[in-house]
Order: sequence, then structure tokens, then C-alpha cells
Amino acid sequence: EEALVDALQNGRIAGAGLDSTTVEPLPEESPLWAMPNVIITPHLGPGTDELGKSIVDFWCDNIRRFAENEPLLYIVDRNSEY
Repeated sequence: EEALVDALQNGRIAGAGLDSTTVEPLPEESPLWAMPNVIITPHLGPGTDELGKSIVDFWCDNIRRFAENEPLLYIVDRNSEY
């Protein structure tokens, strides 16, 4: 994770999506939490091939939508306090 933080801070990679980390849950003091180019999920990786395919399909569709300036699906409104 130190190498990832370094790569993100120095622009060697543009961003990261993390579903699992070396220590779980990721410690509060981890610099990854404060990075705007990092998405962290609570180890929600798919447990079945079918679920994995649906997640991949969802991400591919949203990436296509982003590239074509279309509205993204399932945007989280951080102000609505779900």
C-alpha cells in the first residue's frame, strides 16, 4: 500500500479502486482515505461468477457513459445521508 500511495501522489497512476487492503478495515490514519483519486469499498467483491459478471457489466456501461458524456447510473448523493 505504501507503493500505491507513492504512485498516486507522484502521478505514476491516475487513480485506484480498492475492494480489499492488507489490513481490514483500512486504518483511519491511512492516507488513502484522503485521496480524491481513490475509491474504497468495504470488501464487497463478488462471491459468484454471475454476480461478478453483473458488476463488470455495470462498470463497463458506466465507463462508456462517462466517455460519451452521458449521465452515470447509481450516483451516490453524499449529502442525502442515506
